[in-house]
Amino acid sequence: MEREQRPAAERFLGSETASAVAETEVDDADVLELLEPVVQEWWVEQFGEFVPENGGYFTPPQKEAIPLIHDDENVLVCSPTGSGKTLASFCSIIDELFRRELAADDPEDGLDNSVYCLYISPLKSLANDIHRNLAIPLDEITDKLDERDEDVDIRHAIRHGDTDDSERQAMLERTPHILNTTPETLAILLNSPKFREKLRTVEYVIVDEIHSLAENKRGTHLSVSLERLEALANDSPTRIGCSATVEPLDTVAEFLVGRTFSGEVSEKGTGGESREYSIVDTRFVRNFDIELHCPTDDLINTPAGVVNDRFYRELDDLIAEYTTTLVFTNTRSGAERVLHNLRERFGYDERNSACHHGSLSKEKRQDVERALKAGELDVVTTSTSLELGIDMPDLDLVVQVGSPKSVAALLQRVGRAGHQLGETVTGRVIALDRDELVECAVMLKRAEEGFVDRVFVPEGPQDVATQHVYGMAINGPRPESEIREILTRSYPYRSYGDEQWEQLCRYLTADYPGLEGKNVYAKVWRDTNDPPDGEHHYEEFPVGEPLVGKRGRLARVIYMTNIGTIPDSFTCDVITRSDEWVGQLDESYLDTLDPGDVFVLGGDRFEYRYRRGSKVYVDPTSSRPTVPSWFSERLPRSYDLGREILDFQRALLDHLDAGGKSEARVWLRSFPLDEHSVRALVQMFDQQVRYAGPDSVSTDSRLVIEEELDHSEYERRYYVHSEYGRRFNDGFSRLLAYRIAQEANANVTVAVADNGFTLSLPLNRKVDLVGLVEDIDPDDVRADLRASLDGTDLLQRYFRINATRSLMILKRYKGYEKSASEQQVSSEMLLGFASDLDDFAVIEETYREILEDKLHVEGIESVLSDLQSGNLELASYRVDSPSPRAFGLATLMASDVVLAEDESAVLQEFHERVLAEINEQ
Repeated sequence: MEREQRPAAERFLGSETASAVAETEVDDADVLELLEPVVQEWWVEQFGEFVPENGGYFTPPQKEAIPLIHDDENVLVCSPTGSGKTLASFCSIIDELFRRELAADDPEDGLDNSVYCLYISPLKSLANDIHRNLAIPLDEITDKLDERDEDVDIRHAIRHGDTDDSERQAMLERTPHILNTTPETLAILLNSPKFREKLRTVEYVIVDEIHSLAENKRGTHLSVSLERLEALANDSPTRIGCSATVEPLDTVAEFLVGRTFSGEVSEKGTGGESREYSIVDTRFVRNFDIELHCPTDDLINTPAGVVNDRFYRELDDLIAEYTTTLVFTNTRSGAERVLHNLRERFGYDERNSACHHGSLSKEKRQDVERALKAGELDVVTTSTSLELGIDMPDLDLVVQVGSPKSVAALLQRVGRAGHQLGETVTGRVIALDRDELVECAVMLKRAEEGFVDRVFVPEGPQDVATQHVYGMAINGPRPESEIREILTRSYPYRSYGDEQWEQLCRYLTADYPGLEGKNVYAKVWRDTNDPPDGEHHYEEFPVGEPLVGKRGRLARVIYMTNIGTIPDSFTCDVITRSDEWVGQLDESYLDTLDPGDVFVLGGDRFEYRYRRGSKVYVDPTSSRPTVPSWFSERLPRSYDLGREILDFQRALLDHLDAGGKSEARVWLRSFPLDEHSVRALVQMFDQQVRYAGPDSVSTDSRLVIEEELDHSEYERRYYVHSEYGRRFNDGFSRLLAYRIAQEANANVTVAVADNGFTLSLPLNRKVDLVGLVEDIDPDDVRADLRASLDGTDLLQRYFRINATRSLMILKRYKGYEKSASEQQVSSEMLLGFASDLDDFAVIEETYREILEDKLHVEGIESVLSDLQSGNLELASYRVDSPSPRAFGLATLMASDVVLAEDESAVLQEFHERVLAEINEQ
């Protein structure tokens, strides 16, 4: 069929309109010309009205990404929510599929009955939402072709864990050309004997919200799946990654595209280079209106009831001013509490307000999502469950209560508002805590400046490698070199050398005496291809070729029903040793507890003694709490944000020194802060300097240790002002507590927060903490931290998680499903035995994950190296009462803090002591 080839603007808008468009400096007509005429027509009808705002037919990410994908280039598209990056990813793909169908003279010559594009989402709800959005352009373009008697059928479907058997079977008969799925389902499809053949034609892979995958094992799992797909597909698929906020872009792009193969696998990995890629960086094309608010300039002396009342009145005013408001809190209980108070105080009800978080039923969450999309709700409160996913066209305000703990999370959450390019993204952050006031001030300023926290990719996890090598062996037998090559082309395994590979193979082949006696059996065999009369002879491979194959008749069933990386969790019953049930704790809370720690449950205090399976045994006590009840629920501050806070504190000290409080206030007014926030910050740091001196504040060139002698409690406390976030502080505090216990032979109580940690000893025990820190060799950190974990619940929990991921413990077997608490019992029986095995993969991965991913050992090594090199000085001082910057740390250790009002009273007492000391100077 001969097609008209006039310029696109003239074809679809008419010559007069096209001339008017030209006057608005349309600079992307060449992008439109890349598309099939019918796709052009649909695009102009849909988006022509936005020409003035976009400077053309396409938003910035679309303008840059569509030509790259059209040319089959791998690309990472980084752009704010609502800027059209998902449609940018799909546009060229849809266009190419329509082009092939239209070019075929015979329907038999068009698209095969197989998959051409995979869209991979971290969330089922996001996959569902994209599926609906994809249906609109496909259906409308198809309708246009139907009107012209051109029969084109581009099929799309969604498949994940909730897809029923009949739908799965239908996909084999009538296969979608575009398949929306999740990382876990892709791994299953690669081992599905029938459906994996449908994946050989895949030419495009879209990974959405890639930032939420790259930093965890779900992303590692997906990365290996993409390399398995690469080996399976007829041609190398074009990879497209989408993210709103991520850094560093090159690292995430390399994670997306994987590595080439250098021709051999060495003791240090493949040695290959990253595949080629392009980056579309249009992260800051939207207009942001974000500001930090605080209900008062004195968060210590203003009564809590007054602070709360002001907060809720401001929140109600904001909701009334905007069409739809989304309120983020940092905990699920916080989201419920905010909604409850709004309804109690201001008359909101089920018709105009709702709550959305992961503990609610799937049906309830879907009802809220539908109402949000329809614009039926005035306000929705949530924790993290709406950070990603559905479009909310009427959402025009995001309120963040407290700190979201990273610039990336702030931009992700606030970016949910103003879901069209050209609209201003409006966000308000409300701080109700002095430490969070500092954190939020820095966060908002750095967000305005374009700063984003880095993503840290897990390095070579053995549990994920176990699943994929097992899966490849099930599809085998295959040459060992081929399996290893596929694994090491994945970015997280780029440095995976001989030692790690042999460690993995020893585990997979159960090459340890007594292992099978613990019901841990070999999953693969590993052998050279035998001569024709041998047990392991395969004609397709040369004799002598090292091969790997599956062991066991149920291997495929075990793999299909047990793979994945999201750990099961459970609640533990808390029982006194006199056998009285007192309540329940989330299992993750136990990560923070050591024997002797005291926590609050139901208003009473209990000393943690030990755990057996899902039961936690405690003793009632009157001692002070050592671990706050919210600890496990809140996200940790990002390490990079912590470093930015240290830089901010140095600058603020400089302004105070140069011109006093007035100059500091003038400087802070250049930040997106309200006046209460400005005055509260200056007051806090001014009092800190007057009380303990300017060297009492940690900066980018100084680490501070504050020592307090508490004679009333007979305790010596060290407040370490390390602002690097809770992951770093958890690891650093464990390291120091371990060293102190060795040196002073004393019990050390630890309390950890994002802005530092507290070490508490009996008053008659004294250590030279400064000298101890200075003497730590960075090269010894990993070994010492590893030793400090021995016998902890943290080690037990992560061993269970990794043993389950490594298929050492099977969640599902022969129709029986083992609960998380049952998995824990099994793992406790295995841990001692496994710990005694030489270089055992599951144990080694458990320590690697805790040290690197949870305790940020690299950050600790870096700080200690800076101390040794002189790039960071160590300062210390002694006080009779905690300094203002230590108030938050001190309340964690205060003996009479159980409820919020108790904390307020203790803070007031600390503050009065500081003011009395300042006034006497």
